[in-house]
Amino acid sequence: MSNVNRILDEIRETNLSYLLLAQQLIREDKAEASFRLGISEQVAEVLNNLTTAQILRIASTNMLICRFRFDDEVVWNLLTSHSKDRSVSNVHAAILMSCQLHEQVTVNLNS
Repeated sequence: MSNVNRILDEIRETNLSYLLLAQQLIREDKAEASFRLGISEQVAEVLNNLTTAQILRIASTNMLICRFRFDDEVVWNLLTSHSKDRSVSNVHAAILMSCQLHEQVTVNLNS
């Protein structure tokens, strides 16, 4: 049972760290934060307006509130590439991710 409690504590800590980082990034540059976090402007606005009490309450859930946004094997292969020109792989991965974000925003706007 202690292993389960340890994992739940780590999930809560991760949630809190993620929310605080997200809020900091959003307050510094909302457009860049939306891209880096893979969230819409509406979600960025919600996160930006959260109070400390709300952040603590959300963070205390036993489910991770963040997720891997790389669900494409190509992106993972680019990010884990051991090629000489790692910066090119990172640029390719960023382009693919920005296209995915653009597609998500377009779908959300049209629905």
